[in-house]
Amino acid sequence: MHLLKYNWSNLSRNAWNNRQELIAAGQTTRRDLLKLGLLTGSGLLIAKEGLSSRTAHAGGIASPVTRSFVQPLPISPIKRPLANGINSLFPLPTIEPNNAGGEGRTRAHQAFVNYPDKFQLTSPALKVFEIKQKESWSRMSPDLPLQRGWGFDGLVPGPTYYAKYGEQMLVRNRNMLPADNGGFGIQRVSTHLHNAHNPSESDGFPYDFFPNPQNPLTANATFYDHHYPNVLAGFSSTHAPDGDIRESLGTLWYHDHSAGYTAQNTYKGLSGMYILYNHLDNGNENDPTGYRLPGVRSTTDFYANVSYDIPLMLCDRVFNPSTGQLYFDLFERDGILGDKFLVNGAIQPYLMTKPRRYRFRLADGGPSRFYQLFLTDRGSNTAIPFWIISNDGNLLPKPIKVTSVPLSVAERRDIVIDFKPWAGKTLYLENRLVQSNGRGPDENLGSALSLKAPGTGDFIMQFKVETAAVADNSINFETTPNVRFYDLPEVSTTPVVTRNFRFGRFNSMWTVNEKLFPDDENTVNFRVRKNSAEVWTLQNNSGGWMHPVHTHVEEFQLVKRNGVPVVAGSIDQARKDVMWLGHGELHTLAFRFRDFTGRYPMHCHNTIHEDHAMMLRFDIDDSGDTNSEP
Repeated sequence: MHLLKYNWSNLSRNAWNNRQELIAAGQTTRRDLLKLGLLTGSGLLIAKEGLSSRTAHAGGIASPVTRSFVQPLPISPIKRPLANGINSLFPLPTIEPNNAGGEGRTRAHQAFVNYPDKFQLTSPALKVFEIKQKESWSRMSPDLPLQRGWGFDGLVPGPTYYAKYGEQMLVRNRNMLPADNGGFGIQRVSTHLHNAHNPSESDGFPYDFFPNPQNPLTANATFYDHHYPNVLAGFSSTHAPDGDIRESLGTLWYHDHSAGYTAQNTYKGLSGMYILYNHLDNGNENDPTGYRLPGVRSTTDFYANVSYDIPLMLCDRVFNPSTGQLYFDLFERDGILGDKFLVNGAIQPYLMTKPRRYRFRLADGGPSRFYQLFLTDRGSNTAIPFWIISNDGNLLPKPIKVTSVPLSVAERRDIVIDFKPWAGKTLYLENRLVQSNGRGPDENLGSALSLKAPGTGDFIMQFKVETAAVADNSINFETTPNVRFYDLPEVSTTPVVTRNFRFGRFNSMWTVNEKLFPDDENTVNFRVRKNSAEVWTLQNNSGGWMHPVHTHVEEFQLVKRNGVPVVAGSIDQARKDVMWLGHGELHTLAFRFRDFTGRYPMHCHNTIHEDHAMMLRFDIDDSGDTNSEP
């Protein structure tokens, strides 16, 4: 792996030690730094006594040396439902919040209340899960000590959920995090199922964290019940009663979303994958009635790992050069770049593959790294073509043959790689995007300066292709050129309003329309009318920073990129929930908001920017507003 070589000066070491003391003392948010007088009015850390992170990074901090491709790719176990349903839980789940029994939820499960004919808490078809946020000990490299972090069920990343459309789920999250945070992170949680069409109280709103010492009802809460309907959007309105099949989701992920601490808590390990199937995208290449995407599942056990269909959670991290333990620099406010690349929680792992087609579900877990990924034959530095089949959680209208795939923080891409022509060879997943710091890539996509030369990028994963032939009944896009998945919904509906959002820096602070996300949970920036269409424009006014902008509850379609209509058949012609907002770019998005009401956020998913208040709240209700400048 290609790394910068750092010299750690005495000034850098002193600054690092000073910052670590503050983190350990619990002074860990932008608001805390302001109160302590350690953040200037212009948003910069004071340089007194070597505190400034920019002073520290002028000398550089490098992780200990680790070997590449010596550890096999970890595959997370599949989370299994409880055998006795809701009767397996104590106390029993309730539609109204059970604050007296220790629940952190503050609002009723609206799907049970508003649509009782469709969703019932006592339904025998309801799948019930219990997952515990607790301390984890994981082996990220054989050259590093066991890493103390936090994980769902103590795993990093957490277990993978398999879900089906039409099969609702209730997930009880239990907060069992230790009193000692080990230097960073906070012992309050709000789990967001990223990209799901979920009611507000189960969405993971940033202020739905528990326990919440400021709220007498949830000050001692230990659990939170999330209801995931796994239903297609439009089931109560535009496409009643079953929803719009064109809005089917597939690759989702879940992560902590606690206000002010999303970056720290996810960096410690609180994230995992969630795979949603239907009758067409069903994980079974042997079913001729489905799409036959790569995947062989057990004929008797839905919760057994699907073969040849593999989630890849990408992230980068820094490790303490003295102890080898995971290191988070709170004071790096531009964004954090790691010098170690992890896939599924392991540094530069390898995967033994059969000479056949695989489906890989790529997810960028952040906190600030963007990617342009190539499949590389390292001997010749040849970029090997593969197929991209999805953008975020949604299948594209048809597969597209590519030689690379872009990925910003929180985006997902499903790709299909055929290893058959490469039997006996070794290939690599190579990131060639030029990114010097946490602000984002140095150049916009398409620039001649945006990519490193072939073979000079970061080799983040290795594929060792075996020689023995195996069965492959998945669809071959090369010999079946007219493959189509779901068509895109129409976006010609007249919008109720066009809203404009500027993502920028105001007094050196991260803002949306020159406003910071407030310290309290009661400020509503604008209101959307339920069952209506809107157009939003997102503009990057922040100069040298990029922003992966994420909107909760509903996907959008990109209509125009910098004033130019989206090209038919391109990767941009898709339904998405994260918009890569490059330098000076302005994008036009079309939304439809249906079925559920309540509070939801939009924010930058560079989680450092998010935690430093680049976020807003919108509410969906029966009236809405027409404020074009929220």
